Amino acid sequence: MFENKIFYDVEKKIDEMIVFALKEDLADGDLTTDYLVEKGLKGFARVIAKEDLVLAGYLPFKMVFQHLSPDICIAFLFEEGTSVEKGKTVCEISGPYDLLLSGERTALNFLQHLCGVATLTHAYVEKIKAYKAVLLDTRKTTPGWRLLEKMSVLAGGGTNHRFGLYDAVLIKENHISACGGVKSAVEKAICLRSEHIKVEVEVKNLSELSEALSASPDLIMLDNMTCEEMSQAVEIAGGRIPLEASGNVDLETITDIAATGVNYISVGAITHSARAVDLSMLIERAE
Repeated sequence: MFENKIFYDVEKKIDEMIVFALKEDLADGDLTTDYLVEKGLKGFARVIAKEDLVLAGYLPFKMVFQHLSPDICIAFLFEEGTSVEKGKTVCEISGPYDLLLSGERTALNFLQHLCGVATLTHAYVEKIKAYKAVLLDTRKTTPGWRLLEKMSVLAGGGTNHRFGLYDAVLIKENHISACGGVKSAVEKAICLRSEHIKVEVEVKNLSELSEALSASPDLIMLDNMTCEEMSQAVEIAGGRIPLEASGNVDLETITDIAATGVNYISVGAITHSARAVDLSMLIERAE
């Protein structure tokens, strides 16, 4: 049902974020570095994992330093999506010492947050690997960061749901209220959609599920149902239409939810509540 989205103009979009982030941090210059580090001094740096993590965010990390100088070289020692143990060197960087210092925090802000998204996503995926359920992300992302966060979900082994309001129909309770019922809302959306647009509808109980099934959407979301209700929903649907579980999903509950037989489980926490991982960048004078 859901395929990994094709991200257009990725570098252009990320470049805009980096320009803003560098201006936010540097403004008219890096006073401490300008005062203390002589121009022309060469540096060598390593980024160290201070905890076990899954890697993501290489592109913005690299592009931060590319903005500062074409003379900065970065060698990543692992591929994105790789699990890395605490203490391992993630990448090595060489270039002007002052510019390595000036770009350090901005570059690490990108890398730490995006590794955090990938790491949390991976933890959820591991919890359901024995079942057919696929982990989906949501639109609950950091404003302006959706592209990068959804790319990091992919690195962590998850799957992207719709990217925004513009690329799929998801009928929720307020839409249903406006249309006067589940079936009428689905039928109206199906009638108006273009060929490639998928239509999904949210249902809160088994009665609404039956109504949704009669309208034949592409996907049905089971909103905040108990595991017992979801198991019944799977039996009622009988494989005719894929089912997505949503609401009250965390690392403690997701395995039981997957065991009900649903096809998808969406989790907002993997983007809106991912903790930045602990990485450090150690710089020394190059010989």
